[in-house]
Amino acid sequence: MKKILPILLIAALLVQISSCEKDDICVGGDTPLLVIGFFDIEDTITAKRVPSLRIRSLDNDSVWENETFSDRANSPDSLFVPLRINATNTSYEFIIDSADDEETEMETGDIDPLTISYTTREAFASRACGFVMNYDGLSITLHESENNWIQDIRIVQPTVENSNSIHVKIFH
Repeated sequence: MKKILPILLIAALLVQISSCEKDDICVGGDTPLLVIGFFDIEDTITAKRVPSLRIRSLDNDSVWENETFSDRANSPDSLFVPLRINATNTSYEFIIDSADDEETEMETGDIDPLTISYTTREAFASRACGFVMNYDGLSITLHESENNWIQDIRIVQPTVENSNSIHVKIFH
């Protein structure tokens, strides 16, 4: 009996050590961004760059910028856009050929306002990351005007659960 007790204690210790989890480091647990690709209206499978693109958020009246997209970007053919997690829509102005008029200090270029609507859904990413927000039922409204540079919009994936592929195609 005295020989069995140390063996049981060692076995219990080994089981405890082998069942430990890795450190709680969050890898890839961010809320996904909406991926928008720009395509040629004439040849709908060919990516088409957008000259001097600026995106301005209408929800907080600021120019939006992150590491994947710089203000007045030099001809991107796709970009990542964040969606609000505490609302069911996000509004942006997409401005092609954006520049500042030196005399009036006003924005120049062709401005197309878009409203992106969706429903939000929390998803458990991991113990380290917690919950992330996913977006379902994606729809986009282009506010029509006589000189829209955006000619068509197609939703490729109506659910945003990752940022690995294009969700929306904008044709111009």
